Amino acid sequence: MESLQTDKYKVTSKISLKNSETKVVIEDAKKELKAIRKKLGDLQNIMYAHNKYAVLICLQGMDTSGKDSLIREVFKEFNVRGVESHSFKVPTELELSHDYLWRHYIVLPERGKFGIFNRTHYENVLVTRVHPGYIMAENIPAVNSVEDINDAFWDKRFEQINNFEKHIAESGTIIFKFFLNLSKEEQKNRLLRRLDKQEKNWKFSPGDLKERKLWDNYQECYEDAINRTSKPHAPWYTIPADDKPTARYLVAKILYDALSSYEDIKEPELDDDIKENLELYRKTLSNE
Repeated sequence: MESLQTDKYKVTSKISLKNSETKVVIEDAKKELKAIRKKLGDLQNIMYAHNKYAVLICLQGMDTSGKDSLIREVFKEFNVRGVESHSFKVPTELELSHDYLWRHYIVLPERGKFGIFNRTHYENVLVTRVHPGYIMAENIPAVNSVEDINDAFWDKRFEQINNFEKHIAESGTIIFKFFLNLSKEEQKNRLLRRLDKQEKNWKFSPGDLKERKLWDNYQECYEDAINRTSKPHAPWYTIPADDKPTARYLVAKILYDALSSYEDIKEPELDDDIKENLELYRKTLSNE
């Protein structure tokens, strides 16, 4: 599977989600994932010791697109000290008392660590764009009514997001943004499974059906957001998500291929003084 070219999933020019594939099936995807996530885990250990780059992985997708299970399966081999996952729900009262990027900024990964955003700062130009009334809870001085949330407002917000990502990229954060591209039919099947399987009932909410009715609105907003914000320093990847094993493998391979191309990421060398005395330290321990 080494010959698999993942660059075709990177957004480098304007895309149409309507014309983007949602289902790709890779034979032995589970087996391939098992091998590559071990390599990713080893690379994470090196990056932790190297302590120069942070990695931010952003996951977006419609409900049931498989974000949670992808995190569980792709990062299974990671040392827990080197990876943190954050899921962004409805903003709390404290979060709303700050600007909308604050809650994302304060949990950015440290150098040497991986950070996973399960739903991300893009919720602020997706959910809020479909439901602009939510913006009113932010209590922004220049926004006194929903009518103030116009095209200029969204243009400014996209500019702010692009600046945010450019800043952290220039400070040493390697950014990956994955859109799990699920078909409407597959979402229907997954929602039905939540209803049919008792152990999955807790995942279902009647609100899922209300949001599903806004499918086309969400697709339009996702497409616009991806086209406006896929940059060389913070690229989007559209991942066919109807087949979960394939989606997980594609994300893992994209991460590994990109990160292993950094020639300066390597284990730090010991100081010369320590190197010269390794045998002495060994004898000291052996003679205890």
